[in-house]
Amino acid sequence: MKPACSSRLINIDANAFGRSSGDVSAEIRKTLDGIAWPPGYRYSFGGSTKNMTESFQYAVGALALAIVFIYMILASQFKSFLQPLALMSSLPLTLIGVVLALLVFGSTLNMFSIIGIVMLMGLVTKNAILLIDFAIRSRHGENGDAPMDREDALLHAARVRLRPILMTTLAMVFGMVPLAFALSEGSEQRAPMGQSVIGGVITSSLLTLVVVPVVYCYLDDLSAWAKRKWHGKRAISGQAAAQPVAK
Repeated sequence: MKPACSSRLINIDANAFGRSSGDVSAEIRKTLDGIAWPPGYRYSFGGSTKNMTESFQYAVGALALAIVFIYMILASQFKSFLQPLALMSSLPLTLIGVVLALLVFGSTLNMFSIIGIVMLMGLVTKNAILLIDFAIRSRHGENGDAPMDREDALLHAARVRLRPILMTTLAMVFGMVPLAFALSEGSEQRAPMGQSVIGGVITSSLLTLVVVPVVYCYLDDLSAWAKRKWHGKRAISGQAAAQPVAK
C-alpha cells in the first residue's frame, strides 16, 4: 500500500502470456464490475492497458476526421452534397472484409488493424470515384460518345473501369501480402494491419460494382425530386408576384 493524494492504493502488476492483453484486461474489467465495492473503493487500469485505451480513442478520432475530410473533398470536386454519399457508401463495405480477414488469420482488433482501417478509408473510395466519375461523364457525353441515360452510363462505366479497378486492387493486395503473413522478422505485431487492408480492399472492390451504382441511382432520384419541388415552389411564387392586385 502506498499513500497518494490522501488515498491508499494497491498496485497489482501482471503480464499477459499466451493471450492478448486486451482480452485479459476485458475479462478483469468484467469481473471487477461484478463486485459490490464498499463506498470509497474503486479501481483503474494503468500501464499498457491505459495506453492502449487512449490510443484507440485517438485512432477513432482520426477515423472520424478522415471521413469528414473525404466528404469535403468529394463535395467540392463533384459540386454536390448528395453524390459524395454514393461514393462513400463503399466505406462500410470495407468493415465486412476487415472482420472476415481478422477471423481467418486469427487476429484481433488492435491498434495496427485500426490503422489499417484508417488507410482503407482513402483506398476504397478510389474505386467508387473511378466508376461514378466515368458514369457522370458518359451521361454528359464528355467521353467522346453520345450522351447516355443513367443506366446505360453506369453499365458502360462498369465495363470500362473494371480493369483499372482490378489492377489497383491486386496491386494493393499483393503489396500487403508480406506484411499480412508476417514474412519478415518482427512483423507479427504489424500483421493485422496488412490483413485488414487485404480483406477490406477485396470486399469493397467486389461490392462497389454492385452497391455504389444502386445508391447513386437512389440519390440521383432524390436530387431530381428535390429540384422539381424547389423549382415548382419558385414558379408558383413568381406567378403570384406577377398577378396584378385588384382595386
